[in-house]
Amino acid sequence: MGMGRKMEWAGHAKHMVGIPRKLVFMAVGGFSKAVATLLNSTSVHNADTLIRLVRSRPPGLPLLTVSNHMSTLDDPVMWGFKGFPTSDANLGRWVLAADDICFKNSLLSYFFRLGKCIPITRGGGIYQQHMNEALERLSDGEWLHTFPEGKVSQEDAPIRRLKWGTASLIARAPVTPIVLPIVHHGFEEGTFLKKSPLDLPLGSKTYGQITLTRQNQLPGNLGAFTPDGLST
Repeated sequence: MGMGRKMEWAGHAKHMVGIPRKLVFMAVGGFSKAVATLLNSTSVHNADTLIRLVRSRPPGLPLLTVSNHMSTLDDPVMWGFKGFPTSDANLGRWVLAADDICFKNSLLSYFFRLGKCIPITRGGGIYQQHMNEALERLSDGEWLHTFPEGKVSQEDAPIRRLKWGTASLIARAPVTPIVLPIVHHGFEEGTFLKKSPLDLPLGSKTYGQITLTRQNQLPGNLGAFTPDGLST
């Protein structure tokens, strides 16, 4: 673990045998399921691709999901759709989160760290300590989610110019990650008072050059690696 990283230890499974992390994922996962499936009407396109990539990637092959940013609850609610293992802390994503919002004090820092959030200082550059931490998670073959817009954007307009921190992670990762784009709609209108439609189309293709060594070829029971993920 790097020096100067805020409560990095709390996000890892070995902290108190992983019990606090499991409890947070169960609680937040339950909340996400309730918002996405009970309080709102959610449509997900190409969900099987994401689920297979989360569950069945070859060891050491990182996954990077990227999406637009419509509200402060995009993550975790976007993972609350039916069939997704929202409450599994081991399968859960790491996500870049704004330091000035999610890490204002020790209590919030501990909670969000248990939720596998990595604090990012906006404007701090691509070589800040916590960007290096995100790179380490990719190096470990983990799943990382980012919001390349860098801020919440609810305008009905083309996506703004993207920050280049996500691209730098792809370029610097020892193993090029699978990149799955996600575009969602309706999260800015989602409410706890009435059912609102949430639309979550997942990218039909993964982008980036994927190179597997002979030792990392897919096990026979997982099928072939295709542009849409893993096929059986």
